[in-house]
Amino acid sequence: MDYFNETIDSIHQKLVAKEMSPQELTQATLTNIQRLNPHLNAFITVNDQAQAPKEIDTENPLQGIALAIKDNILTKGMKTTAASRMLANFSPIYSATVTAKALNAGMINIGKTNMDEFAMGSSTETSHFGITKNPWNTAKVPGGSSGGSAAAVASGQVLAALGTDTGGSIRQPASFNGIFGIKPTYGRVSRWGVIAFSSSLDQVGVLSRHVADSAHVLKAISGFDAHDNTSSDSPVPDYTKITPQVKGLKVAVPEEFMGAGVQAEVKKQIQLAIKVLEQNGAIVDTVSLPHAQYAVQVYYIIASSEASSNLQRYDGIRYGFRAEDVHNLEDVYVKSRSEGFGDEVKRRIMLGTFALSAGYYDAYFNKAAQVRTLIIDDFKKVFADYDLVVGPTSPTTAFDIGSRIDDPLVMYMNDILTIPANLAGLPAASVPVGFADGMPVGLQLIAQPFAEQTIFNAAQFLENEINFLQQRPQIGGQN
Repeated sequence: MDYFNETIDSIHQKLVAKEMSPQELTQATLTNIQRLNPHLNAFITVNDQAQAPKEIDTENPLQGIALAIKDNILTKGMKTTAASRMLANFSPIYSATVTAKALNAGMINIGKTNMDEFAMGSSTETSHFGITKNPWNTAKVPGGSSGGSAAAVASGQVLAALGTDTGGSIRQPASFNGIFGIKPTYGRVSRWGVIAFSSSLDQVGVLSRHVADSAHVLKAISGFDAHDNTSSDSPVPDYTKITPQVKGLKVAVPEEFMGAGVQAEVKKQIQLAIKVLEQNGAIVDTVSLPHAQYAVQVYYIIASSEASSNLQRYDGIRYGFRAEDVHNLEDVYVKSRSEGFGDEVKRRIMLGTFALSAGYYDAYFNKAAQVRTLIIDDFKKVFADYDLVVGPTSPTTAFDIGSRIDDPLVMYMNDILTIPANLAGLPAASVPVGFADGMPVGLQLIAQPFAEQTIFNAAQFLENEINFLQQRPQIGGQN
């Protein structure tokens, strides 16, 4: 199965026309994964027993379509590890709402994708199950934390994958892998059954090569969920009704997103993409988001604080990894957490615990929450006059494996351009627009709350005009 020439709609047409059976499609997908995954390590678990539907509903384009699911999203009866030793053998007794919705829509869970441990990372190098490689260049990282999902899609193993985005974990790997990735508005998709990292920032989204494929999947998984008190009851539009035109679209380019830290070749590709928008009728202006410069600091205080709270449930008692050679209850806690969590997870737990501790709460967590409000206000002011905020998704292209893993501060700066949208709860996406130094470059599109359709329309226009998808990666694309 050559997914590089296919979309969800084209596969559906072939199934309806009986050019292939659902069983043949599923088997071809598994064969694809078995052939390509050893080169990339995109999957932690492959569902070799995936069952295809016997018949195809002619009105349901998602029926029989394989979906890769990030391994921090619960799947009943299938290992869900969060790429951690702590949960290496954890098999959930229920599925996340997004899993259930995707399966109820007719999709097939084809496997669980690799990720940074507990979604804490920007390179998928912190996984207990080994690093994932970028299909464009296997010496490069795929980004993170949804690196496995991105690599699986970019290499043509699947048409679409679910990821989570807490500070850029869908958009940055989408940019690094030359695919489309969207993080919807906070509350648009239920978080129930998603292993929590930072509860006020986490959001489930979709990665795919084609914009329209993400629209199909996002439509299926969106909507109110009584299990999730933060989910929105705002009606879900039909995202698949895409109008790929930008005439009259008001586009804001923050000067803070195009600063000195952005790689020169990345900036060049972004400027060319913005010019395409302008030449086709978009109104483009430079604006300022003055508090965006503090986003990284704010994010790592808030996210780490919430992580320290969320991860305290892993105590070696109820479920998950339990250390051996323990002599008392304190030993169980200390040794289980010391041996079960990786270095990056422990680092963030300590950061968060410090920020929440007596005497430091006001100086750190409370102050970060106040600055977060200022960042939200900055966006509100811009969106009073503009439809989209655009800029680079990442300041660089994919970097070499091992080159930044030992320098947390440098690694944290990878998310400097994606974090603001999470802090403000805004929908945002990355769409591929070119290459720099032989690696893909993504343009980030940020919209007002629940204006995902504006993103889909502009992204589809760019997909059509720039035609990036003619290019194929080193792994998967040559066959």
